[in-house]
Parts: sequence; C-alpha cells; structure tokens
Amino acid sequence: MDPQTLAQQIVSLLAPFLPYLLKGTKLAGKKAAETLGEESIKTLWAKLQPHAKVRRAAEAAADLPDNPAMQNALAHEIEGALRADPTLAAEVADLFTTIQAHVRTGEVSGGKVTGVRAKGTPSSRISADVETGDVSGGEVTGVEYEG
Repeated sequence: MDPQTLAQQIVSLLAPFLPYLLKGTKLAGKKAAETLGEESIKTLWAKLQPHAKVRRAAEAAADLPDNPAMQNALAHEIEGALRADPTLAAEVADLFTTIQAHVRTGEVSGGKVTGVRAKGTPSSRISADVETGDVSGGEVTGVEYEG
C-alpha cells in the first residue's frame, strides 16, 4: 500500500481515539476499541507518535475532530514519516493490515468502525454483510469501495 493511502486510512482509524491516545488513557470504554483491539490501536499509535510533526498534527486533529483540514494535515504528516522511514512504513502497514482483518471479522453494535474496505457498488448505506462483520446501530466511516 502506498504511504499516502495508508496515511489516510490510519487517520480514519485513529481519529476517534486520538483524545484517549494523546492522554494515554484507556480506550476500552469505546465499543469500537474493543472490536478493533485496544492493544493494536495503541501499538500503531506508539509507532507514529514519536515523530514530533505527527504528534502536533494529532493534537490539532483531536482538538478539532470535525475539521477535515486537521485530519488531512495529520495524514500528510503520517505520510511524511512513512516515506522517510521504510522500516516504519512496513511495520505500520503490517499492523494496519492486522487491524483491518480484525475489523472484517469483528462485531460492533452501537459503536463506530473506521477504515473499512469493502467490495461492491458504492451506496449511501452499508449493510451488515459487507466484509465488516455485523455492524448494527453504529456508524461506519472511512470506507473504500472496490467495485
């Protein structure tokens, strides 16, 4: 996966958890964190947060979670870190693949799933049978369609 695409997907995945990750608090209260695997999310963040520009951009994105410009800035900084360090890029890609596989087999009720990849025809609604496991009563964002 190219660094730009990976960075964008990572932001979609991490955005809801940034306030918790930045404070170092527990994610377990979030249903999606339980499904995605709290340790996997924390491990992914641990690999990225030592990069000062990534951390600053993450703080800005956490402060303004509904601002797409802040999320784009974070994706840009993550992409830069991945391009600068091929070893980091490979480790992060492996972790992200593991998290995605966990999402495809997980179950979320009333939670939020991010960074989902699906095959089929794009629609405004995602049904429970689209490679995300059973998602009911929740929100699915960061979806990529392969049609």
